Parts: sequence; structure tokens; C-alpha cells
Amino acid sequence: MAEAAKITAHMEVRSSDELHVGTVDHLDGDAGIKLTRTDPAAHGRHHHLPVAWIDHVDEHVHLTATAADVRALWEEAG
Repeated sequence: MAEAAKITAHMEVRSSDELHVGTVDHLDGDAGIKLTRTDPAAHGRHHHLPVAWIDHVDEHVHLTATAADVRALWEEAG
């Protein structure tokens, strides 16, 4: 959770394959990272990513999951 504490609003989120998957709206406690719905990658909907997927945080949030994994999670969530 130490890496999650470094996350701030409007940070870019990148997949493990270095693709843009969203922009941070805010950290939603243990529920994960809530992404903005205004980001083009979000298609007008808020999405959540698990905190467990955070690899590291620098000027961006880097995930351990690929972009395909992220999209699959969003489709499962409806």
C-alpha cells in the first residue's frame, strides 16, 4: 500500500505493456484506483483498478497488468 499512498489525482495510469489506460480520479481506499470518466480511454464511464495491480508509482501509476487485462476487467464489471 506504500506505492498507493503516492497516487494523486490526474496522474496517468499505464499498463505493464506501457499503454495509457486512464487517468486517476482518486484513490478509493481498499477498493482501488478510481479513474476519471472524461479520459478518452474510459468511454464516458468511471472504472476501478485493484490496488494489487500497482507495480510502482513515479510521475505515472504503473500497473502489473497488461492493457488487455485492464479492458477485460472493465468488461466483466459491466
